[in-house]
Amino acid sequence: MSQEESSGLVPPALRGWVLPVLLLVFWWWAVGSGWSTSPLLVSPVAVWDRAVQQVASGDLWAALGASLWRNAWGFVIGAAAGLLVGVLMGWSRWFDRLVGPSFHTLKQISLFAWIPMLSMWFGLGDGAKIAFIAMAAFFPMVLNTFEGLRSVPREYIEVGRVYRFGVWQLLSRVIAPSAAPSVFTGVQLALIYSWLATLGSEYLMASGKGIGNTLIDGREHFWMDLVLFGVVVIGLVGFALNWTLGALERRLLAWRDRTVARY
Repeated sequence: MSQEESSGLVPPALRGWVLPVLLLVFWWWAVGSGWSTSPLLVSPVAVWDRAVQQVASGDLWAALGASLWRNAWGFVIGAAAGLLVGVLMGWSRWFDRLVGPSFHTLKQISLFAWIPMLSMWFGLGDGAKIAFIAMAAFFPMVLNTFEGLRSVPREYIEVGRVYRFGVWQLLSRVIAPSAAPSVFTGVQLALIYSWLATLGSEYLMASGKGIGNTLIDGREHFWMDLVLFGVVVIGLVGFALNWTLGALERRLLAWRDRTVARY
């Protein structure tokens, strides 16, 4: 069977569901057949019952709302600051020489190494968590914005000067479209890292509500159905955020051929 024929067995819209469905079937079989009797692997039915209980009681919405609120603020602050610094570093060689060495030193420090300092400055509340999330979004945004601006071909700039473009026209018609794919990559990475940092901050600074705190409650009470439910929610939210940003990117950058993949 050729690759074209094998790829046509599953409709394109459903191909992403093949692996999750197979894992769910295997999970159901492993518990139902007695292949695994470990209390660490509860049945999908137990997880579903826990999900119904979390939704009906409102605990899910309270935890999810708190996590998304922190994530949104941290992402906006970190991405906006990263975009500004990345533009300045990419546009001005003087600014790059001034700030670049310090930035490239700071980015080598593990993000989790900042938690003791942030907790001393802001406590263990939302302030410290948002600052941690903003830092997670800041570094990839700076790097990709900087690389996007520096990778604009010089020939494009020369063409703009031939047409007597002013600074604003040069930025809006030449530099911004050319750097946009790299900038969107920075936004996507910033969104991914900010969501991961949201969970990390809730797990390591365990005060208040959040999906990370839901996992902690499940672990402390040995409720594996609650832990697995939290993991599923985390994955679904991450997928939804990534899909939304991908759809926005495809709409705004429809002129760009994004991939050479055929199947």
